[in-house]
Formats: sequence, C-alpha cells, structure tokens
Amino acid sequence: MSKGVQKLDDYRWLLPQDYKPGMRVPGIIYADQALMDMIMKDASLEQVANGATLPGIVKASFAMPDIHQGYGLPVGGVVATDITDGVVSPGAVGYDINCGVRLLRTELTKEEVRPKLKELVVALFNEVPTGVGSRGRIRLSKKETEGPLKRGAAWAVEQGYGDPQDLSLMESGGCLPGADPDAVSRKAIERGSGQLGTLGSGNHFLEVQSVAEIYDPQAAEVLGLFEGQVTVMIHTGSRGLGHQVCTDYLVEMERAVIKYEIVLPDRQLACTPWNSPEAKQYLGAMRAAANYAWANRQCLAHWTKDVLLKTLGMSPKTLGLSTVYDVAHNIVKVEEHEVDGKRMKLAVHRKGATRAFPPGHPELPAHYQAIGQPVLIPGDMGRASFVLVGTGAMEQTFGSTCHGAGRVMSRHAAIRAAKGRAIHRELEDQGIIVKASGRESLAEEMPDAYKDVTQVVTVVHRAGLSKMVARLRPMGVIKG
Repeated sequence: MSKGVQKLDDYRWLLPQDYKPGMRVPGIIYADQALMDMIMKDASLEQVANGATLPGIVKASFAMPDIHQGYGLPVGGVVATDITDGVVSPGAVGYDINCGVRLLRTELTKEEVRPKLKELVVALFNEVPTGVGSRGRIRLSKKETEGPLKRGAAWAVEQGYGDPQDLSLMESGGCLPGADPDAVSRKAIERGSGQLGTLGSGNHFLEVQSVAEIYDPQAAEVLGLFEGQVTVMIHTGSRGLGHQVCTDYLVEMERAVIKYEIVLPDRQLACTPWNSPEAKQYLGAMRAAANYAWANRQCLAHWTKDVLLKTLGMSPKTLGLSTVYDVAHNIVKVEEHEVDGKRMKLAVHRKGATRAFPPGHPELPAHYQAIGQPVLIPGDMGRASFVLVGTGAMEQTFGSTCHGAGRVMSRHAAIRAAKGRAIHRELEDQGIIVKASGRESLAEEMPDAYKDVTQVVTVVHRAGLSKMVARLRPMGVIKG
C-alpha cells in the first residue's frame, strides 16, 4: 500500500518509493500548498511515479512547480539515468524537441516604443509566420536541410541571420554534437523543409515586453537589464520536424521495450538501453531536431531586429538589440553530476524544465560566470515573464528549474471557458496589444488557462533552485 504524498518542507513534497510498485527511486515535487492543490487535480503525480520506474534512474524523479499532465513524463519533469545501465525515453523529452526561449534586450524604454506599439505588433505579425503549418521564407532541399540539423544556430549565422557573438550566448552554443541527419525520417524532413524561421502555434509566441521590476541589481547589470527597458522574448522550437522525430521514435521504442524485455507501467514512457542501436538512432535524430530549433530561433531573432529597425525608424546602434541568452526545454543531454558522493555521467531528460547551472560552471559564457546561467521563464499573455539565474539546482535537481507558468486548463477547457469573451479586448484594456491567427488560438492560451507564473518562480527562488533577477511585463504579443 502506498504511503501517499508527504510534505518535506514549504516547497518540496515526497512520493515515497513504495507509492507505486516498480519505483526504483522516490519522486520529489517542488510546489507550495496552493500549487500542490492544483497539481493533484490531474495525473501528474502518477506520471512522476511512472518516471521513477525507468531502468537506470538515479536519485529521484523530479517535478517542477509548473508541472502538468503530459505524454509519458509530465510537463515539468526531470529524470536522469546512468548511461552505463540506464535508458533513454522519447516520452521523457517530449514532442516539441528543444522548445525553448530566447530573450533579446534593447537600449529603448517603454515610453519610446509605446506610441508605435500597435504598428510594431502588426508589422511583427505580418513578417513572422505564425500558426499551424505556417511556412517561412527559407526553402531548403533535403540536402540543404543537413546544414541546420548538423550545425544549428551556427548555420543560420553563416547564412547571414544574426551575429557570430550570438552563439556564445546560447545553451550549448546553439548546437548539440552528435546530430545525425540520416536518422531523421523523410517525413520529418518534409515537415521541416519550409518551417525554418516560423513561430508555429499553441503556446509559442513572440512578445515585446518591458522590464517592470529588478530584484537583483548586480545580476541585472551583468545581463544588461534595467527598469523600463524594452525586451523581446521568442518562444518556439523545432516545429513539425521535431514533432515527427518524436512520433517516429516512439514507434521504435515500443518495439525496443519488447526486444529488451523492459517492464513499464505506461507504454508512453517506452524506452531503450542507452547503449543500444535504437538509442543511437534516436539521439542522433533528437540532437538534429534540437539544432534545427536553435537555427529557427536564430532566424526569428534576425527578422525581429529587421522589423524593429524598420518600424521604429532608427539605426542599429540606437536600437541596441542583442541576445541576453537562449535556453532549451525539451531535451536529453549527457552531463556529469554528483550522486551520493560519486561523479557520474548521466542522461538528463528535461521535459518542460530549464537548465539552471550555478556561477562558475565551465559550460557558461565567460560573461555570466560570476552570476550563473540566465534562466528565462515565460508566463502568459496577461501577467509577466521572469529572468532568473542558476543557484543551487546542481545539488538538488541535476541543475534544473521550472520552464514556465504551467497549464491549469486543457486547450479544450480553455476554449469553453472563453466562450462569449473577447480575449484580445480584455488584454487591450490592460494595455497589451495581441495579434493571433484566430480567436480559438487566443482562447487556448488566455491567461486563465495558466497558473500564476509569479507563484511558480517564487517556489524555485525560495527552494534555492534559481534566483529571481527581473520581472518582464507584456506590451505586445503575436501568437499562432
């Protein structure tokens, strides 16, 4: 019999190892009481427990405060497996491979931009392709697609999209080694061939923001942020290509589970031993999709700059647009961590979670060594987004923290709840200009559909996973 959920302290909860048969480690959930009450309304905790059954898992199956039910592992889940005897699971990575966030800063203030805000949002909506199946201005043959799949953001820079210095301000330099374009199916290539430089749909967005509050002036100065400043946040991933990679390899993994006689409580977590041929194929394809996502955000940042310059009628020097950082969410990476006093190479699966490495970590850009890795947390269209930096997550959660606000309504439930409401008018009343490809997409993503991101980041701040630096308020948003 399960002992049930146990409260460890104000911000951590335990699923003991006997919560469910087959668990190899406990589950640990980061949340306060109010967030935990929301979390217990869906199957998230079951999925945390299911993640704890993966062969080779070490320490615990972790969940962030933005956790909600997903495919296989919950969105907001983190699991790490030993690469000597553990597994890799596409369901613990997700469909939207390297869905991530880039933050751009400017030298402008909200007072300077406000008079042209509506014009700017319209121009961004017209120039940045959005929506389901949206196609961009880049057309690549199958052979040409190998460029972004193997070289990621560096390929985009070589094509003239952005500056070389952008690459040092991206997680993993905007490229994972070991990508294998040959492991990406023809269907995935076809889906991605015309989508480079597109935002897509769902929770993806491009948002013009202002810095509303600074919590850590020293870190903010290093990041180049100041109160009243205009920033731009881009949230998107690998589009149809990444989705198809996950779809393809879930089929392969279901075969692998039978072949390697792996027992799991949920077929959505289908997996394969890390050193198997199936793992090598999936990892090659996953890394290629992740690189495509970095190239995608690089292109979008370049065109965003073009639109800002043209609409605001100013020089690049006056605009002062530059990259703060770019982070990945849905990804699996080989990293070295300490477990029970022993250094181990682990396959860290972050599904709806952000890497949050501490000050001094060798993977961080030299510029950020003193403050820790920038952590970019998007909220919803009506409230706020946050910038944090990594602190104590390495000791607790394999260097991981939350990735967003987290849904409290399904998309269908949000559409029902929005019936009879004009979401764009409600946001406009708050001074937020929104352009979207349809009323339904706005309804799916309305603020009520999400947890309050301030509650979420407060938990990771007080739990010592990452430290709050700045709050960003939305001014104008484009969505699919």
